[in-house]
Amino acid sequence: MKTLNEYMALSYRMEIVEDKDEGGFVVSYPDIPGCITCGETVELAVANAVDAKRAWIEAALEDGVEINEPDSLEDYSGQFKLRIPRSLHRLLAEHSKREGISMNQYCVYLLSRNDAVYSK
Repeated sequence: MKTLNEYMALSYRMEIVEDKDEGGFVVSYPDIPGCITCGETVELAVANAVDAKRAWIEAALEDGVEINEPDSLEDYSGQFKLRIPRSLHRLLAEHSKREGISMNQYCVYLLSRNDAVYSK
């Protein structure tokens, strides 16, 4: 098992969300369940998050709780193969041609646009 300093040195992804109801910002670490804090400014919220991460990891080490390591983008190639109906392939090719971009770029645009709708 790693030490507190070794866990603190790992690059855990931080999510910062504006709290429109209460004001300020809420910060959490997706790879550290339950480690969440807030602050009136982004800077204060981030500073509080570092303190919260330290306290969470210290408590987990004391209690023998498993500590997840950060998810790594190195596990993802950025590529996947997708089989689609020929009619959809044709539509995507036609739309991307009209936009003057590759079909790959057009599909990334569509996926990211759709993801943004469901991420709210």
